[in-house]
Amino acid sequence: MRTVEAVLERKLSSMLQPAEVSRVGGVDPLVDIINRSDRPTERQIVEGLEGLDPALADEVRSRMFMFEDIVGLDDRSVQQVLRQVDTAELALALKGVSESVRTKITANLSERAAENLLEEVELLGAVRLAQVEEAQQAVIRTIRQLEEQGQIMVRRGNDDEFVL
Repeated sequence: MRTVEAVLERKLSSMLQPAEVSRVGGVDPLVDIINRSDRPTERQIVEGLEGLDPALADEVRSRMFMFEDIVGLDDRSVQQVLRQVDTAELALALKGVSESVRTKITANLSERAAENLLEEVELLGAVRLAQVEEAQQAVIRTIRQLEEQGQIMVRRGNDDEFVL
């Protein structure tokens, strides 16, 4: 591991020393990096930040989109997300989530589709946490793609209020 680390450090240091040095940083690039990582890494980074700088950890958390934040999306956005997500993956993502998240999802499905989804969740039985987190990340990736395409709007902790 140390050898790999040394080789990577040597290669990256030569790439990261351009003639013109520009400063990059701040909370936004950090949140972007964290949002693109897998769930365990995301959790580890946020917990590490919590120990070093609780105020920064709170700011980062307020700008991140977590699976549980689906409850904050408007119904039309949730419906668009649900059209893009595979039902089996959605069932896996719903394993062990709060009742408010389940309700938000099932309320945006037809009665029959909601029944089928909940039945599929029950039929899954015991599932590894890593599988559930991977499925949740897939749903979050779909949400981010739709947001980037301008099809849905995700409100962050520091966003302005909107008037309809």
